[in-house]
Amino acid sequence: MMKEGLLLVISGPSGTGKGTVCKELLKSEKDIKLSVSATTREPRNGEVNGINYYFLDKDTFERQISEDEFLEYAKVYDNYYGTPKKYVIDEINEGNDVLLEIDIQGALQVKEKYPKGIFIFILPPSMNELKKRIVGRGTESEESISKRFGSALDEINYVKEYDYFVINDTVEKAVEKIRGIIRSEKCKVNENIEDLISKFKEEISC
Repeated sequence: MMKEGLLLVISGPSGTGKGTVCKELLKSEKDIKLSVSATTREPRNGEVNGINYYFLDKDTFERQISEDEFLEYAKVYDNYYGTPKKYVIDEINEGNDVLLEIDIQGALQVKEKYPKGIFIFILPPSMNELKKRIVGRGTESEESISKRFGSALDEINYVKEYDYFVINDTVEKAVEKIRGIIRSEKCKVNENIEDLISKFKEEISC
């Protein structure tokens, strides 16, 4: 029996750098597959169906909701976004690791449907550093910065729902910590250990 891959679910408050961490992780770990989300919004210039998103019409998306084809989904500003279940489960069953970079509410939905996932929460080194990063974007009004910072404080409480936390003081250190988590998860004694024991017994009998 083939060993299942891991489902890695990474999330955290806005400004923690989780997107950058995920990009660097995918560069260093070529065997990890990135899950592509589905959406009902229109493609932006240069976006490619199946690479950036799976672009679906509203009727198709709602039919797939009713048929339980998403690990998680949400409606944001009149458009749906979701994680197609089939791709993720197929890749895991093939022995491949799959990465979901997702918001906290989506991660909690995934945890209900696939509790075997590895849930990793990205934290800032400090709240002062988080605010500095949000301000440093230079794209937010004072009101928006205050709102994001307040939301981040609330979201940090959800870290208790996750298996691991990683402090993103530098991207390189954060990626190395996540790689360490993956290595340790692959060495866990779980249902796959029976396959390994059977393999050893077969070698002895040969």
